[in-house]
Formats: sequence, structure tokens, C-alpha cells
Amino acid sequence: MSKPLVSVVVPTFNRLARLQRVISALEQQDIPRNQFEVVVVSDGSSDGTHEYLAGLPANGAVHVVIQTNQGPAAARNKGIAEASGQLVLFVDDDVVAAPNLIAEHLRAHERVGRDAAVIGPLLTPPDIHLSPWVDWEQQMLVKQYDAMSLGLWKPTARQFYTGNASIRRELLLAVGGFNPSFRRAEDVELAYRLAARGVEFVFTMSAVGLHYADRSYQSWLEAAKAYGRNDAIFGRDGGQQWLLTTVRSEFGSRKWPVRLVVSACLDKPRLAVAFRGAVRGVASSASAMKLKKAEAASYSALFNLEYYRGFVGEMGRADCLLG
Repeated sequence: MSKPLVSVVVPTFNRLARLQRVISALEQQDIPRNQFEVVVVSDGSSDGTHEYLAGLPANGAVHVVIQTNQGPAAARNKGIAEASGQLVLFVDDDVVAAPNLIAEHLRAHERVGRDAAVIGPLLTPPDIHLSPWVDWEQQMLVKQYDAMSLGLWKPTARQFYTGNASIRRELLLAVGGFNPSFRRAEDVELAYRLAARGVEFVFTMSAVGLHYADRSYQSWLEAAKAYGRNDAIFGRDGGQQWLLTTVRSEFGSRKWPVRLVVSACLDKPRLAVAFRGAVRGVASSASAMKLKKAEAASYSALFNLEYYRGFVGEMGRADCLLG
């Protein structure tokens, strides 16, 4: 049997119900089944995932790998190692692929005709009710997708999210894969190393993945802080000095209330806690009254506060942001 063109790598951890939908959607792709394989890496799941995977048809359609819990970067690296396709397509275990997703990734690579990382959108499914903070995050992503689709700016390493992205396996191996020391933004860290090799980043709106996102409020706040901390690490230690300037410039472009609150709370943890509580209350009230703009502004302020606190905390000095 000839090798497939594409290896779809799906890392998973304790998301059995979602994983079942993900695999079902991949089995219904509109390209010949022998052109792709599905590699599922269970990263120490304990919710029945292993039993479900063991019960899948033993026809080679899904290649199952079980490992102890080591994090998403290590799980994806294992998937890359087990993959046999020339192209690796990363799909998260809460992303349900549209029937043409794999075909659209292939078409995008054919159009570019050179080393490229192809990024597809992560859109909100019509049959899910998102928590308001996740809904805000999805809206921010859609703004990016619209801007890239209209050609207002080109995608970069900062848009390389491995919920729905593809690249040649040879390139992944050449840069050493993902860095397992990162538990957040490990995909963007990889993308910076790919960019250093001249890889072009390409966005294709037609390769749709429906993102069944589910994250607690506390987890969402922690993620925002981790993104800020990792951007500081990437800029300071990862050879991306431009990123430090970009973060500072972006802060300067934020609306003045956000800049004011962030500046006041950077070195005052108790004030930050009080602010988060007050703004969360405003957000909840705005949601109850269906004041969407006020609700979105509240979650934007909360995300920015935690992101910049993470950035400054990692850098160790407020003047890296305020100057």
C-alpha cells in the first residue's frame, strides 16, 4: 500500500465525546481515503478514550498511539514521528473538520508551490453555546480571519495555531518539532523557527474547522497570562527581539482606559484582583442586559490585563512596556 499524501495528527487528552466527533468528521472527508491517514495520540487520557480507540476498526484507518501525559507539544511530536505522509495536518481534539478540510489544505499547498505553513480558520459551530469569555476570543479570531482574507495584512508565525494547520513533515523534522517545555503557545514558538528557515505562512478561509471550544473562566485568564509570559520569552530568549518592540507598540495602541488600568495594576496584585472582580461583574451585568459591546469591552480589558501582567512579570520590569 502506497504512503498517504497527508497525515492528520490529533493529540488528545480526556475529551472523549469531542474526539468521537472529530474522528467521525475525518472519516467523511471528500478525498479518497487512501490519500490520508489519521494519527491519534492519547496523552495519558483516563476518561475511556483508550477503550474507545481500541474498539475502532482494525483496518489501519486510524493509527492509535498511547503515551503517558507529557503535554500537547510532546503528543504532537509523537504524532509527527509516527506519521507517514509527506504533509502533516494538525487538528485539535475539539475541532470538527468540514468535509473539504483536507482537500483545501492540499490545494493551498499546490497553489503556493513552495515551503509553506497553511492555516485554516477555527470557527464557532452553530450548535454550541459558548461561555462569554470564549465567545469574545472567537470573535477576535474572526476579525483576524476577515483581515487576512481581505488582504489587509498577511499571516505570520503569530497566527500559526495547530488546531487547523498543515506543513511538510520534512520541515517539522528539520527544526526539531515542538518544544515540550512550552505548555501554551508551543505552536507559535515552532512557527518562529519555521519562519527563520524561510517558510511562508498562508491563510485559506475555505479549510474550515468548527471549534467546540470549552474553557473555564479561570483557565481563560491563566491562558492570557501565559501568552504574555511566552511572548516575553520568545522575544528575550528566542531570537525574536522584534516581538518585544511589537508588544510595546501594541500596548500603546490600546484604548486609554485599558492602558490606564493595566499601568495601575502591573505591580499591584491586590489591585489587579479587585479590578478583575469588578470588571467580571460588569461583564455579567452586560450579558444579562444583552449589551454586547459592553460585554466584549469587559472581556477585552480582562484579557489585556492578564496578558500584559504575564509579559511584564516575565521580563521583570514595568519599563519594558511603559517606558
